[in-house]
Amino acid sequence: MAGGKQTPRQRMINILYLVLLGLIALNVPDNLLDAFRKITLSLDASSANVTKDVNDNVSAFEASTLKEQRERATPIYKRAIDARKKAEQLDQYVASLRTLLTKVGGGINPDINDVDGRDNLDISPRLMIEEKRADTLKQKILDTRAGLLADLKDDKERSGIVLSLDAVDPPASGAAGKKTWQEAYFGEGVPLGATLTNLSKIQTDTKNAENEIVKIILSEAQKAQVNLDKFDAVAVAPTSYVLVGQPYTAEVFLTASDSHLSPTISVGGSPIQVEAGKGKYVGSTATEGLHTWEGTVYVKDNDGKITPYPTGPQTYMVARPSAVVSPDKMNVLYIGLPNPVSVSAPGIAKENLRVSMSGGSISGSGEHWTANVSTIGTATINVSGELTKGKISPLGSTLFRVKRIPDPKAQFGGKSGGSTGAANLRAQEKLFAKLDNFEFDAKFNVTRFTLLIARPRQDATTLSTSGAELSQAMRTAMNSVTPGTTVVFKDIIAVGPDGTQRNIDAIVFNAN
Repeated sequence: MAGGKQTPRQRMINILYLVLLGLIALNVPDNLLDAFRKITLSLDASSANVTKDVNDNVSAFEASTLKEQRERATPIYKRAIDARKKAEQLDQYVASLRTLLTKVGGGINPDINDVDGRDNLDISPRLMIEEKRADTLKQKILDTRAGLLADLKDDKERSGIVLSLDAVDPPASGAAGKKTWQEAYFGEGVPLGATLTNLSKIQTDTKNAENEIVKIILSEAQKAQVNLDKFDAVAVAPTSYVLVGQPYTAEVFLTASDSHLSPTISVGGSPIQVEAGKGKYVGSTATEGLHTWEGTVYVKDNDGKITPYPTGPQTYMVARPSAVVSPDKMNVLYIGLPNPVSVSAPGIAKENLRVSMSGGSISGSGEHWTANVSTIGTATINVSGELTKGKISPLGSTLFRVKRIPDPKAQFGGKSGGSTGAANLRAQEKLFAKLDNFEFDAKFNVTRFTLLIARPRQDATTLSTSGAELSQAMRTAMNSVTPGTTVVFKDIIAVGPDGTQRNIDAIVFNAN
């Protein structure tokens, strides 16, 4: 209200305005305000989880990469910290707005676990629009977004990232016409409870943007930077064990390495010590036999992809031959999947190998075998061979862990939650369950799920169905999704190759 001396007519208009606001406030249903509060609490919890993820990533970087490659990692680390500071400044400013609005709204009412004046329609327009705080907030959001993107090293990285942190004017809708971002989020008709939810969403978007930028920046330190400064002449023989009449061959060539690079090198799946870019493997000589090993050097390329460079099989003779059994995927057998393994015994013909298995079944021939398991625990693959005519001797056994296939993640329209276009949500017809970064092609089928649609200022719609496709009722409900709508897929059940039902985590979309 305007201050100073007022005419009787002005005072009457002001009184009528207050009465009108009171009548409007009566039209804000409690269940909608309760929904705003629940969304606010969920967003705050999400922000806390993202903050922990960022803290863990930075701490891990400080404890490993920054110590091991200080010269290369320090500039990258400083850019990551700069990005965090920018995000933190915006987060603190939004937090101060929430504190102010909560105080003016009467504080937290313990009976409703929400701000006492959550249905007030005057506080948000007055503090945010009339007093220009929304203008300041919009500018800070745009500045923070631009600053975070500027911390990325080049346009290629910037073009590959989509940040939900933004303050764009919404499109014109209905009789309300064109509104600014400030008016749409904090203007006339927006209750205080909705304003606090909008501010909580901005904090969540800020944390998500910080997390995305920091992850990209820190990953740069893991990309390969190879400077070849050390050269050696090397002679490599395929084997030091030959039979009478067989030729002995060796390759002689020049190698180059980066003495300052510390790649990851493993032998048999176990890492070995690396010094000046070279790994040193010490093989066991505790047992007699022909021993075979294969090393792998893992290097990150310029896109951050880890590329393995295997050495190829290497052998050394202690006394008698020994069998080698190695999984084609990893040192784990999975229930419900055909697990390929390779079996070899240097010096013994493939057709003279005998392979059996305890804790499961195995089939195949030569070097290529397939193991099938059904119970969590361990399984052992046993190898024997015909060393001389009619004489079968044991060559060795290999113990494997047996696990369930990990749980998949739900996907709708190729995403597992977050902000997405309302049109994209309306265009989808099926919910999927997929595994990320899993070595096998294991497929899961969604057998049932529940859909919850919460449109602005409307009661939430909850529907359930069997199978992966949206029911007709769900499609009808999804057609009403507009910007500002929250879409939740929950109570998701999926079945994979092992036949067990999996309860998958819910996914939440915010339509824009």
